[in-house]
Amino acid sequence: MAKRLNEAVEIRWHGRGGQGAKTACLLLADVAFSSGKHVQGFPEYGPERMGAPITAYNRITDEHCKVHSNIYKPDYVVVVDETLLKSVDVTKGLKEKGALIINSKKSPEEIRPLLKGYKGKVCTIDAEKISMDALGKNFPNTPMLGAVVKVSHVIDQERFIQDMKESFQHKFRGKENLIEGNMSALKKSMEEVKVG
Repeated sequence: MAKRLNEAVEIRWHGRGGQGAKTACLLLADVAFSSGKHVQGFPEYGPERMGAPITAYNRITDEHCKVHSNIYKPDYVVVVDETLLKSVDVTKGLKEKGALIINSKKSPEEIRPLLKGYKGKVCTIDAEKISMDALGKNFPNTPMLGAVVKVSHVIDQERFIQDMKESFQHKFRGKENLIEGNMSALKKSMEEVKVG
């Protein structure tokens, strides 16, 4: 989706406490900021407990953004936990020119009937499989982050990969297996995201 200069790209994240949706949202904000964008990345707090539904938001623009509110009409919605489709209206306000990006083993065509008539682009990525293959554990946030950048084009992909490598090297200093695993998960998700 091409944006006019200074028109914000708005992203809403849905996940469950402990899955890393908030962390992925904040990582996207950090990387977008590193690439020269103006950013906002923030969670919506509720009862913070493991497994409880959470929502987080990104607003990314080329110039200073004066809007400071939750995002009600996002360009992209990221669903880190497919079970939320049964309990949360994830397509609420989602622009049909944007996309819904879901962590699922299913194809976009299999997911579409669950979306209350949403007509826009649906993308799926098996973040669990990618995470298990790359890290040996189910950390869906890293693959979901890669899928968001691939689908939204909000950041140059090569710059994103380089900035994420630097971020992981700082965060996981001395833990080469975690750096390599996370980088592998990012790259694989960008290759494997299915668009329907």
